[in-house]
Amino acid sequence: MIGQENNQGNFFDEYLRRLIPENHILIRIKKKIDFSFVEEETKDLYSQDFGRPAYPAGVIFRMLFLEFYYNLSDIEVAKQCQYNLLYRWFVGLKVNEPTPDDTSLVVFRKRLGEKRFERLFNHIVKQAQDKGLLKERLKIVDASKIIADVALPNTVNLLKQGRKKIIKEIERETRKEPSQLKKKYVEKTKTFQKPTREELAQEVEKSLSLVREVKGRYSSRIEELATALEKISKGVKEDRIVSFSDLDARGGYTAPKKPFVGYKAHIAEDESEIVTSCELLKGNQNEGKELKKLLVKEEDQGLFPRQEKQVQKAPCLLRSPKG
Repeated sequence: MIGQENNQGNFFDEYLRRLIPENHILIRIKKKIDFSFVEEETKDLYSQDFGRPAYPAGVIFRMLFLEFYYNLSDIEVAKQCQYNLLYRWFVGLKVNEPTPDDTSLVVFRKRLGEKRFERLFNHIVKQAQDKGLLKERLKIVDASKIIADVALPNTVNLLKQGRKKIIKEIERETRKEPSQLKKKYVEKTKTFQKPTREELAQEVEKSLSLVREVKGRYSSRIEELATALEKISKGVKEDRIVSFSDLDARGGYTAPKKPFVGYKAHIAEDESEIVTSCELLKGNQNEGKELKKLLVKEEDQGLFPRQEKQVQKAPCLLRSPKG
């Protein structure tokens, strides 16, 4: 059921508000940005009449805003909102109101989904543009690495992990335990020493055997997992996954001798230091080849005219005719 924000003031809240300095960045953001659009954009995600009232969508969204702005985890931002008076005021929580926990943040984010989250993001950027917060002369385009939260297994353990993941997915989809497949292909032990050629060959053959058994018989999700396992078994290096715990993470480089595993946040930033567009890339993607896609996002929002674009070396400065 939809939760409503409590806008009734009281003595303690008014007193605490006076303790917050007027020039603090969160005070300025809350004065400039109206977050009320979140309620309208998310009302279809909740029942109008049934269930317990949920935490107000605006409160949860502002908590996520703080999380991204200060680079906090779900757990950290939930703890901060319990005792940090500035954070409580910003997200709209009264002194005596309960604080959403990290699980509430996870559920809300899943409900939003990627497309709706982008619409909410674009709402904020449009408000910044309408209120003259964007200078709209220069654009800075750059990519920052995001380290994936995964342990990197060796090839043998990766093959074992892949087989286990496929069989677990089959069990989830069919709601039946594939006991024969489990007995044949799942191993609980891990290899901690460098495997011999014979061990590697055995694991490769076992993995390819599973691929042959499941390909073409189940959903596209299992087909995707089987294809990934097949590529690893055959030694295909192109777009190779590094963990079945995170199928989108990839190995990349920030410099010739500086590898990492994860993603890249490809962003376009206004001269005012406000991020206006963002794309999440895999770690092995070349951001230069994805630049056009990012600029199309800018143009679709009316943030970047098509004429007279000048592109320099990264970090990339893009000058519009207004400059």
